[in-house]
This record gives sequence, C-alpha cells and structure tokens, in this order.
Amino acid sequence: MRSSAPPVHSSKTLKVTVTYLNLSTLVEPAPTIPSQISNLTLLRTKNPTVSFYRYLYYQVGEPWLWYERRGMSDSDLHAIITNDAVAIHVLYIEGTPAGYVELDNRVPGEVEIAYFGLLPEYIGCKLGPWFLYWAVREAQSQSPDRIWVNTCTLDHPAALALYQRTGFVIYERQTLTIWDPRTQPNW
Repeated sequence: MRSSAPPVHSSKTLKVTVTYLNLSTLVEPAPTIPSQISNLTLLRTKNPTVSFYRYLYYQVGEPWLWYERRGMSDSDLHAIITNDAVAIHVLYIEGTPAGYVELDNRVPGEVEIAYFGLLPEYIGCKLGPWFLYWAVREAQSQSPDRIWVNTCTLDHPAALALYQRTGFVIYERQTLTIWDPRTQPNW
C-alpha cells in the first residue's frame, strides 16, 4: 500500500489518468477467502444513512483521494444511495466494516462498479480478489448487457491489475488535471 498520497503541488492540481474497463469474461476459478479471515459477512445496506455512507467512503477512499462525493450535499448523496437501482454491500469481518462495493444499475442494461475498496486495516490481507469476484457475480445476477468500472492513478497501485486479472478489459483512458482534493474546503 502506498504510504501516503502524492505531495500537494504548488499549483494545487493533480494530473490523473482514468482507465475505463468493461468486463469481458469473468476469470475462473473464484479466488478463495484467505484462511486467516474468519467470521466474514456481506450485507446489503438498505436505505443507508448519509453519515454511515460517508464513513465508508472516507475510510476506504481517503488514502486514494476519493473526492467526488465529499462535496456532494447530503440530500443529493441520499438520493443516490437510497435509489433502488443502487446496491451498497458492506463487507464485515467479525462485525467490523472491512470494505464496501457500490453497484449502480441506474442506466438500463448496465451495472457500474461505482465504488469498491477495503478499509486501510484490511489492505494486504488478500481480500481484494475474493471481494471483487463476489461483486462481479452480484452484478451479473442483474443480467446486464455490460459491467464496467473505472480506476485511476490515484487508486491503490494494484487496482488496475486486479481488475484485469478478474476479466476486465481496458476500453478507454483519459488524462485529467483536477484540483487537489486536499486543498478544497470539503476535505
């Protein structure tokens, strides 16, 4: 895991490459749950509170500078996370949140893996491959025409390779210059 985010540049901007991927064929066999992990539970949270969602988003995303939903109003965020076409599944280990995945099915025929990640304490435990495989199988249960995800150069260094090992194929890349989220008032 990266020890820290990139330093804040004097321009207060960051250059980020975003990679978009479509699922081609889910790679078999399924990864196994690491043997050192016990009492693992996955629950779909129905009508989550904004504060609980923000907790997950901040804990999972802060090391990778996730910023898109930090500046979102509570009412706008609530409208997304309580939408029937958005499924938020929380991974628990011994009753403690360890990660989450958000599957967005608001566009007919598509499931976007909108957010996927583990809390910092669980990175390196080999849960990522198993959890992503589970998320893809859950997305497939909706019988979409397309399952897609994006990752960027600010994400965990192994994210892109994990998506590709799972069966995702790159279809587009964009390089953007964004305001460094750490310099914004909502950080």
